[in-house]
Amino acid sequence: MIVIVIIGVVYTLAVSKLQNVGAQKLTPNFQNLKEYLYTYVKEDVREVRLLCLDDCESCRVYVDGAKQEEDIEPFFDDSVEVYRYDFSQGAVQIQNAVFFNEEGREEDVCFSFTMNQDLISDQIIITYKEKSYDYTSYFTPVKVYAHLEELVQEKELLVQVVAR
Repeated sequence: MIVIVIIGVVYTLAVSKLQNVGAQKLTPNFQNLKEYLYTYVKEDVREVRLLCLDDCESCRVYVDGAKQEEDIEPFFDDSVEVYRYDFSQGAVQIQNAVFFNEEGREEDVCFSFTMNQDLISDQIIITYKEKSYDYTSYFTPVKVYAHLEELVQEKELLVQVVAR
């Protein structure tokens, strides 16, 4: 009887520890943004969007347009810049999208990043504090470059290789 009680206590402790490990939430940053949004993707979810408003002081996840309960601790400020890569023009800065809140009022968007149910995200380049994060590839992890110029040079080399 004592052995069964001890086994029960050990089992309960082990299960509670495993549940706590699974419950830990990934803290978002620019290197793991895809993985962070992936934690919100379920079978019936079409789109997950990270939206930051008010000079990037307020960030929140929207799942199929519905605001999620918890705010995200901002991991950047309004100095973040977003680009798309065009093989003929290089890095072209993107203007922030328009967002209307629940009351229908337009709000200033500081940053927006979207992933769909097929895990395809916006194909963008994010520059923050001199580093550039390359989200232009669907199937490779985010590459980090020291400067935007370094990223553009690598893209130009790739275009030259493909053009041969």
